[in-house]
Amino acid sequence: MITIALPKGALLKDTIELFSNLGLDFSAFLDKSNRQLQISDPTNTARALLVRAQDVPVYVEYGQAQLGVVGYDVLREKKPDVANLVDLKFGYCRLSVAVPKSSPYKRSVELPPHGRVASKFVNCAKDHFDSIDLPVEIVPLSGSVELGPITGMSEAIVDLVSTGKTLKENGLIETDILYESSARLIAHPLSYRLNRDNINELVAKLKSINY
Repeated sequence: MITIALPKGALLKDTIELFSNLGLDFSAFLDKSNRQLQISDPTNTARALLVRAQDVPVYVEYGQAQLGVVGYDVLREKKPDVANLVDLKFGYCRLSVAVPKSSPYKRSVELPPHGRVASKFVNCAKDHFDSIDLPVEIVPLSGSVELGPITGMSEAIVDLVSTGKTLKENGLIETDILYESSARLIAHPLSYRLNRDNINELVAKLKSINY
């Protein structure tokens, strides 16, 4: 039986709909009264684990799940040893640098050397500023990153943006887009190469839906 790691949060509904197109029903996870974190589809051909999005690649890398669905942003930040197989074409967003609307800095290269940048995406932020040869201090935050510039703790932030509404409501504007992100199908590399539990057949069906 194939085990698939599904992400809690914004990607879950589209992910469940995706697998329903293949005849795999994991809709029980959408029932708010359900507290199960592991279920099998009614045909008993696949099992699903419901985990935090950040943990999806961990379960796949360590072999507890053969497949998983996760945002490209998590893959860029965590750099797990997994096979990135299919762009699933939902969950679109972008990782951007943003500053207060009143800031004199209109591009990330204009930020002051050794200034502070708040972010949940510490590795991605570091990679970006290393690529433009600008030494900055990355301040790691796990939530409400927008408060960094508002409170004066940082000159800028690096964060995910979808509609831009949250930035606008907090007086921030984008200066640079680091990359665009969408949901990806990932696999345990060895399981994929050896085609354990016929996962290649499932992957091929998903590719046919998304191309």
